[in-house]
Parts: sequence; structure tokens; C-alpha cells
Amino acid sequence: MKEDRAVFEAALAAQRDGRPAALAVITRTQGSVPRQAGSKMLVWPDGTIVGTVGGGEMESLVIAEAQDAIRSGQSRVVSYNLNDLTSGDPGICGGTVEVFVESLAPPPTVLVVGCGHVGKAVAELAKWLEFRVVVTDDRPGYATEEQIPGMDAYIQAPPNELIEQVDINRHTCVVAVTRGLAVDERLIPALLATDAPYIGLIGSRRRWALTVESLAERGVSRDDLARVHAPIGLELGAETPKEIAISIMAEVIMVLRHGTGESMQWIGPPGEIAGQPK
Repeated sequence: MKEDRAVFEAALAAQRDGRPAALAVITRTQGSVPRQAGSKMLVWPDGTIVGTVGGGEMESLVIAEAQDAIRSGQSRVVSYNLNDLTSGDPGICGGTVEVFVESLAPPPTVLVVGCGHVGKAVAELAKWLEFRVVVTDDRPGYATEEQIPGMDAYIQAPPNELIEQVDINRHTCVVAVTRGLAVDERLIPALLATDAPYIGLIGSRRRWALTVESLAERGVSRDDLARVHAPIGLELGAETPKEIAISIMAEVIMVLRHGTGESMQWIGPPGEIAGQPK
């Protein structure tokens, strides 16, 4: 029970901290085996573990499967015969083991870079939408519990050091509400080095054009720069910080859900409801 609790606590910590992991559970055994059904092991991306499914070569194979599940996001069931080492079996106990390896994807995270009026509104809206929200700013007193209560993490760091402070992965959407070109020139290359599915940058088209030219001259490819949604958000005619936050989060949801952003307005023949002929 104590071992199970450690595994469960590690799985909860992975969700809380936005870290990917995999859970391996022995689901069925037959014959002589080192661990019985129900034994659990949590695997981190680097191969470190909490708990055990039996040790030895079989456990090494399960860890490798778990790491692959983390990378691919695909859970799987794997089986092992523990009969004959000379035949390539990972043991000689004499039994068989079936293991369910579940990919534990972290909750989608919104990373807000810049905690002024718009950044604060984005963070609050993203939290209401049930995202995990991390806020960061290089200025003291901005990314704080007092300034934006109820967020999941607060980080004060220079833009180019963000990837050292935050695990930005394929489950992290970055909303950069920054102050200008000087910050963007340091921030964007660092973000492009990550697997973030969404990178959005606030500002006018002219500002983004200047940023593109500056970064291209520094060797950043235009194909990479095309990953950046700039100017950020959907065109809603938004003016206030909260309205702008809605346009930004609408675009984030559109990208994550593979939407189009088009109006869903429908006008059919008189007397007909969509999908239901009169």
C-alpha cells in the first residue's frame, strides 16, 4: 500500500506540475513471476521510476515502452514470457506477465509571458477555462500571487531563460504579451526551440514584420517564424483587455481543437431546421 501511494502521489504531481509521465500496471500473470497483478510503476521521461513491476530485464523493457508511450501519447498492452534467457526472454521465472502502459499526458497549459493588463486578463480567462496556467514576467511584482491570484505557477525570469525555468512541451500554449521588439528578439528564438503547439505574440503587423526581419538577419528561418501566430488572436474587433483575452483564447482553443474560426451561422430554406427537413 505504501508503494502504491508513492506511485499515485507521483502521478498527481505530474498532473499538477504539467509533466508528462507513464503509468505501468501489471494486469495479468500466469505461473511464477516476480510481481503479481496490480503492481504499479510510474515512469518519467528520463527513465527514472517510482515503484516497480519486478526489476531486472523485464522492467527495463517496460521502462522503454513507457518512454515511447510518453513520446507518442499512445497507451499500449505488452506481454512478456519469462522462460528462457537464451531465447531472448527477459527472465527465467517460468511465467508470463501482461502490463498495461498508460501515457499520462499533462493537462494543457497556458504560459502567459508578460503580466500587464492583457496578460492578467488572459491568465484569468484561461484559468476559468480550466487550463493549467503559468504566468511569467521579467519585472518584479508582476507575476505574483498578489497581482494575479489563483494561478498554478509564478515565475520571474528574463525571456531568453524561460525554457530553463518552464517545461514547455507539446501540451503548452504560449501567449506572449510582451512590451516590444527588444524582448521579442530574445524570447521568440527560445520558444521556437520547444515543441509548443501554439506560440502567439501580441502587437501590430508592423511590429511583427520588424521582428521577423530582425530575427531572420540573425539566422532564424522564416519557416520556423511561420509557427508564430502574430498578431495574436482572432479578429473580433476587441478593444478592452478582457475582449482581447477572449480573442486570444479563442485562437488557442481553435488550434488545440483543430477548428477553423469561421462563423457557424446557418440559414436554411424557410421552415427547415438544420438537419431536420420539414
